[in-house]
Amino acid sequence: MKKDIHPSSYRTVVFKDIATDEMFLTKSCTNSKETITWEDGKEYPLVKMEISAYSHPFFTGKLKFVDTAGRIDKFNKKFANSKFAK
Repeated sequence: MKKDIHPSSYRTVVFKDIATDEMFLTKSCTNSKETITWEDGKEYPLVKMEISAYSHPFFTGKLKFVDTAGRIDKFNKKFANSKFAK
């Protein structure tokens, strides 16, 4: 392996999915100003995420459908009287 290619700040970090409040412990070099006490009693840096495997629709199987019919109706009403509608 090549020397001096890995960051020196590589350490154990807690990642928290703010959508589901699920947390997991892993290694990372990301910066964080917050800390949290983990299940083992030690304090680790905390990184908050908006989405992870705990909340992503692909992994949870819960899809959110967008109201496309409402968008189409809104478009038709907006351009019904234009010269392009005829």
